[in-house]
Amino acid sequence: MSELRINGFKQVRNILRMLLPYLRFKKNQAEAMHKAAEILVKQRSHLLTRKELMRLVNYIVVIQKENYATRGKRTKQELKAFLGLTP
Repeated sequence: MSELRINGFKQVRNILRMLLPYLRFKKNQAEAMHKAAEILVKQRSHLLTRKELMRLVNYIVVIQKENYATRGKRTKQELKAFLGLTP
């Protein structure tokens, strides 16, 4: 098992775009991360619309679901509250 760290949303998006056609394992997670990076590259996080933030929450849930770790996962409601998306 190995781990690779990539800094920056643009770099993550570009690398995932190149890797996606070749992935089999964790492809759903990589697709969700690519879509999230697309949103984050286009706009500063504090300027995201409510709709974009909701899409990010959904992508985060998909990414978490594909991880092995059981501790430290946030629920969709917790993520919404953290981003100020609750009434």
